[in-house]
Parts: sequence; C-alpha cells; structure tokens
Amino acid sequence: MSITGTSQNQPTIEELKSSLAELVPVLREKAAWSEENRRIHEDSIRALRDAGIFKLRMPTRFGGYEADTKTLVDVAIDLGRADGALAWTMSTYWIASWIVGLFPDEAQEEVFTTEDVRICGAVSPSGACVPVEGGYLLNGSWHFVSGALHSNWQELATILLRPGAEPEPVILAVPMSSLEIVDDWHTSGMAASGSVTTVAKDVFVPESHMIPLASAIRPNSMSKLNADGTIWRSPTILAGSAATVGILVGMAKAAREAFFEKMPGRPIRYTDYEHQAEAPVTHIQVGTAVMKTEQAEYHAYHAAALVDAKAASGEPWTIEERARVRADEGWATKLAKEAVEIFASASGGSSIYKHEPIQRIHRDLHAISVHPMFSPDSNTETYGRVLCGLEPNTMFI
Repeated sequence: MSITGTSQNQPTIEELKSSLAELVPVLREKAAWSEENRRIHEDSIRALRDAGIFKLRMPTRFGGYEADTKTLVDVAIDLGRADGALAWTMSTYWIASWIVGLFPDEAQEEVFTTEDVRICGAVSPSGACVPVEGGYLLNGSWHFVSGALHSNWQELATILLRPGAEPEPVILAVPMSSLEIVDDWHTSGMAASGSVTTVAKDVFVPESHMIPLASAIRPNSMSKLNADGTIWRSPTILAGSAATVGILVGMAKAAREAFFEKMPGRPIRYTDYEHQAEAPVTHIQVGTAVMKTEQAEYHAYHAAALVDAKAASGEPWTIEERARVRADEGWATKLAKEAVEIFASASGGSSIYKHEPIQRIHRDLHAISVHPMFSPDSNTETYGRVLCGLEPNTMFI
C-alpha cells in the first residue's frame, strides 16, 4: 500500500476502505434521488467527504493519501456497487486532483488549501486563452463536466493563443466561482453525475495556474514538492483509465446483488418454472454473468498492477505496455457490460420499473461504455495495432 505522511487524526487506507464498505447501503439508498435530481445527494457528498474519499489523490502535505492505483480500484469497486454515477463522479475528482498535483506549487497551495476541496475536470481542449499581464484571459465552454455542481475548482484544457507562436494546448486551474454553469445534463444514463457545461467569460487566470497539456500527458511535473511522488510518474491517460476501471466491476457486482435479491420466489412467466432458481437457463445465465464479472475484475487489477509497478520502478513505458493498459480497460468494460446485460435480461419485465435498481445500473453502464476512453473496440484496436508493429493512431496512450 503506497500511503505516506498521514496525520494522527487521519484514518489509514484500510480504515477508509472499511468505513466505505459500511457506507455502501447508505449511498445506494440515495441513488434514485440522485438520478431524479441529476446530481449527487448532499448527504452522500458529506459522507464521502468524512470518509476521506476526496483526498485519495491529493498530496500528503495537504492531508491527502497519494493512493496507489490498486487502492483506487478497490474503492471504485465499492462505490460502483453503491451507485455507478456517484462512483464515476468520484473518479473524475481523483483524476483532476492528480493533474493539479502536476501544477507549480504556488497553484497547489491555493487549490488544495480550499476547505474540503473538490476538483472537476475537462481534458478535451476547448475555448482559448490569451496572455495578459500576470497571466491569461480565458473564454470558452466545456461539456461533460462531471461533478461540477459540487466542485470548488475546475482543471480544464484550452488553447493558448500568442502572437507569432503556434496555438498550444494547455491546462488551467480555475475556481468554480469564476465560471458559469449551464444546466444541460438531460440524459438516459449517468444522470446523477451532473455532467453539465461550464462557461468562462473573460476569466483571469494567473501564470502559476497553467501547465502545457504536453506536461500532463508525459507527465512532466512542474511541481518541485511533488517531484518524488510515485503516483505522478505515470502517463496521465493511463493513470486516469486505470483509476476509473473499477467502477465497471462494481456496477456488475451491484447487478448481481440486485438480481439475487429478487430471485427467490420469482417464476419464469409462460413456462412451468414457478421458481426461477430451478431453471437450467438461469444456471447458465448467472454462471456466465459471474464469470464475466470476475474476468472484468482481473483486467481492472491487471491494469492497476502494471501502472503501479512502472511508477514504483521509474522505468520507461513501452508502447506495448501503454496499449495494454488501455486494452485492459476496454475488456473490463466489455465484460462488465455483458454481465449486467445478462442479469438485466434475466430479471424479467418487472425489472424495467424505475424503482428497481438493475434498470439504472444497466443504463448507467451503457453510458460509461460509450465514453471514448472506455470503448472496447477502440482500445482493442489500438493494442492490436501495436502488437502488429504499427504506431498507435491516438495521442491518448
């Protein structure tokens, strides 16, 4: 376990995970409300804050854990069991916090000392900023900003425009108080993530609150105090993908729990089976779904182990290793989605009622699976290209 520098009053990682496991039923109770209101319930935010979930990828000098990737998979699985949209939102906070850990220490001092700080993110460049005295002037809009409604800061990618220079993609750290929120998140899945649009209109950003996008992708930290931090040695896209993949496994486990909770006494309509548990077709369905879930879990932990091992050793990544992490993520998504589809199909017509959690799990997992970072086909293609001796056709590796 890669945890150092915790304070006397701060729980250990094992204590954090134990308290989270106890919170799963509590968080699950709020899932329907969160979906209906298109934002995480405030009680859930407070409970996760008190448990220390937001600090997992904060620097230890600010009371964070600098947790390794395996820890994030462990936690994401439990969060996914509670509510996939909530788990997704928490993982975006981890990624954004990790990226801010690459910023100059002056910026970190402002961001991470914000009380109960939560940082949302947008890594696809949009809008533009131009140099002004002491910093930059930012304008633009950013979509799919998960967790923005509960955030204090946003890290966002944009294009720096300078006279006589090529446009350069950069990342800025901006307080949410400087941004406008457009409530346009009306979706069939992941509604509770509150992934709204944020807008900047002539927002001033200090020089210390900017890093080149290339510095994040490599990564090439501009922080002196985090220079020896193991977790900041990983390429951004791999650190982010490996940290989120546990969500899918947790959702597949949630579907399993929901299915078996309803199975006793449930018949298979239009057949002679008065008890679904007695039917051979059910045995095949649940056996297949559970095996797919376990296979998805293997890929999640395989990706985490590779990311953590490379970070610990400091050895350079090969292209094949990078592509393998993405392939692991894609296959975990594919297998978890297939497992949930089996459980949902085997749950019968009554499972489509909105008060039944399995229909929400099914829709939320589909919504995650169409995210380009999770795409099974694209990730497998990238890995196959590399195995065939070709260059990857993406910078996100």
